Amino acid sequence: MRRVRKEARAHQPAPSLPIQTVAPLDDGTVALSMIQALIPLGLKAVEDALQQEVTALAGARYAHRDGHGGIARWGSQAGSIFLADQKVPITVPRVRDRDAGTEVPLATYAQLQTPRARDVGLFRRVLGGLSCREYEAAAEAVPEAFGLAKSSVSRRFIGASAHALRAFHERRHDDREWLVLLLDGKSFAADQVVIALGVTSTGEKRVLGLVQTATENKRVCAAFLRELIERGFRAPTGLLVVLDGAKGLRAAVRDVFGDDVPVQRCQWHKRENVVSYLTKPLQVIWRRKLQAAYQHATYADAKRALLKLVTELAKLNESAARSLEEGLEDTLTLHRLDVFAELGTSFKTTNLIASVMARVDAKTRRVGRWRTSDQKQRWCAATLLHIEKNFRRVKGCKHLPLLQRALTGKLPVRLAVA
Repeated sequence: MRRVRKEARAHQPAPSLPIQTVAPLDDGTVALSMIQALIPLGLKAVEDALQQEVTALAGARYAHRDGHGGIARWGSQAGSIFLADQKVPITVPRVRDRDAGTEVPLATYAQLQTPRARDVGLFRRVLGGLSCREYEAAAEAVPEAFGLAKSSVSRRFIGASAHALRAFHERRHDDREWLVLLLDGKSFAADQVVIALGVTSTGEKRVLGLVQTATENKRVCAAFLRELIERGFRAPTGLLVVLDGAKGLRAAVRDVFGDDVPVQRCQWHKRENVVSYLTKPLQVIWRRKLQAAYQHATYADAKRALLKLVTELAKLNESAARSLEEGLEDTLTLHRLDVFAELGTSFKTTNLIASVMARVDAKTRRVGRWRTSDQKQRWCAATLLHIEKNFRRVKGCKHLPLLQRALTGKLPVRLAVA
């Protein structure tokens, strides 16, 4: 590995900085970006930059008259810098003010001792599945790079994730026009977390917030929704709310948004609740029947098929029949708005949130011990923000104007059952 590095230095000389550069490298300059990105040539560029600052302070080597006052070269010492987020050992030249008897610090060296951009590189590695304990063996910048101790990585990750948590809880939402709000409670680190996911009128998704709670009770969820409104959540053309069927969430939505807001209850949760009363052989059959009933494109056809199943199910298991009847109208909201055929794939269930939480679980499964609520929320919020960057528009987004017009009463809503 050392032979490869030396050949790289010989055949690809690092860009030298202008001799007249006396001021320390600014964090936004192209020079510093190159130094922190060109690896391993970055080491050579760092050496050049340090030597140029020494020359500006103490004059050229062996030319004693070029220095400023009593400032002189004073040998070297072992040190380290960060290239991106990799800590690398280097030899640091020393400069001394002989008249004052003090060391003259090199501004360039001081600046390169700080990891770039709030440890974003390390933050991404840890979120990507590289544990703090394994990071020490994963240094890859240059052959001389040494990994950081797990305690150091932990401190840096805590700082980066705490910043992400603050940004997550303080983020404003008045920069978008919202059309759909999905709410669902998920287990995370042996706790319950309620997630709010918003969809804009053009189909973009955003995680609006989260709240840690023991149960999906009305008081906690209503306070959570009011907080979202305070942070600018608005739906000027109407709002569709998609829920998993929890009574606390339903009551909170009614309390905050009023009785008239249309609520689509998750058809998957309803189906699973119904078949849970049946034996396993019957569950397979009734999943198919319920799925077929819900797949009817119109409200009248779907309602007729489901009522028929209620009658048929009552002869088999009255508890399952009552479960199907409970909240049946809420499971057909998209049908009543006459947009099920176009938007049912995206909004007939809470799968949009379920898929997000599955990715959160995949990112956080390596955490072996959850200690505090702060740790849980930092990890959850940081991972959600990380995942959010790769969000795509919802399926069927080109049909969202149909939903907008339906919510504002411009499309006929079919309520009658033939």
